[in-house]
Amino acid sequence: MAESRRYISQAELEEHKKPGDLWISIQGKVYDVTQWSQDHPGGALPLQNLAGQDATDAFVAYHPGLAWQYLDKLFTGYYLKDYCVSEVSKDYRKLLGEFSKMGLFEKKGHGACISLCFITLLFFISVYGVLCCSTTWAHLCSGGLLGFLWIQSGWIGHDSGHYQVMSNRKFNRLAQILTGNCLAGISIGWWKWNHNAHHIACNSLDFDPDLQHIPFFVVSSKFFHSLTSYFYERKMNFDSVTRFLVSYQHWTFYPVMCFARINLFAQSFALLLSKRKVPNRGQEILGLLVFWTWYPLLVSCLPNWGERVMFVVASFSVTGIQHIQFCLNHFSSSVYVGPPSGNDWFEKQTGGTLDILCSSWMDWFHGGLQFQIEHHLFPRLPRCHLRKISPFVKDLCKKHSLPYNSASFWKANAMTIGTLRSAALQARDLTNPVPKNLVWEAVNTHG
Repeated sequence: MAESRRYISQAELEEHKKPGDLWISIQGKVYDVTQWSQDHPGGALPLQNLAGQDATDAFVAYHPGLAWQYLDKLFTGYYLKDYCVSEVSKDYRKLLGEFSKMGLFEKKGHGACISLCFITLLFFISVYGVLCCSTTWAHLCSGGLLGFLWIQSGWIGHDSGHYQVMSNRKFNRLAQILTGNCLAGISIGWWKWNHNAHHIACNSLDFDPDLQHIPFFVVSSKFFHSLTSYFYERKMNFDSVTRFLVSYQHWTFYPVMCFARINLFAQSFALLLSKRKVPNRGQEILGLLVFWTWYPLLVSCLPNWGERVMFVVASFSVTGIQHIQFCLNHFSSSVYVGPPSGNDWFEKQTGGTLDILCSSWMDWFHGGLQFQIEHHLFPRLPRCHLRKISPFVKDLCKKHSLPYNSASFWKANAMTIGTLRSAALQARDLTNPVPKNLVWEAVNTHG
């Protein structure tokens, strides 16, 4: 006689969402991922954020079919009582299955190889401009080309973190270290830790690090209550200094984006020098040392300090375009406070993202991420297929009366500035007093 199944309720499952006690449900089966969280390739944070609930949609979005075989050893023997699947999730999983049958997750094209060749060409042109040209304009253009190189290397680093862009894992890892650490000075380990948290908790004000830019920017007045960042594990204090900076954020947005790369440098070193578990820490640090050897050395080859500063500003400012692109996809979309929910995965991903409309010949400029909704729903899908699946995603959103937000690049900029301006004007509201002075009063008298 077959053994009867053992069930636990949703309330009982929710009791297991503390560090050292992490349970999740996948298709109604309950798994203990406490120990696995220490070795999870995506880090412990996604499991911690989704613990105590059903995480089926997130699991199928991030894992290939081979991953199912590893679940058996984590099975607790319990099933989730009254487990049900929403109509949205049914259609989402069906669509994902159809894409898998079409082989879209395996057909990566030659985009990565072409991009790597292009990046190599840009690097040598930039170095040639510095070493072999004597005009100021040549040096300025070389700095701009280097910034453009960083944008393209960023897309390769992004893609290689989501799926295998090269022929095998070793070459994929090499591509990550070269394009991220060695060429751009950004730790790929830091990026994956940060980016996985962003995808899982898309547009959660206290769980998504991509919205936590205090003291410079806030996208919602909810930040005025000094929320706690569960990613950085600290309170985001909205004090008088923050309020002053936020009050003018719609004016400072583009200037700050020109130097946003400095923050990425700092975050990379902060993680690698911390006590957190970082896979391949030695490789990561070595890659950053390579960058901080060749880049300062290249800058030092310029004839004077004026041109050196100009070169650095040019390279940083051009790559600032990419930082702006990241913000356009999310800053003007809907936000919420609290942990992510596995039961409305599709709804949260579509509601928190914005597609950028552009012609196909401009796909290289946006790195495929102009299809942000599609990327968030199918993060393992190579960028060369995102345009192809867009109509299917749009139809599914329409069927379930869900938003499919899109705008031109210029309109998206206007929407982002509008969001920042709205929060800035709320921050200036003098009904919430902060220490004032005559300068503050004079500047804010006319709004």
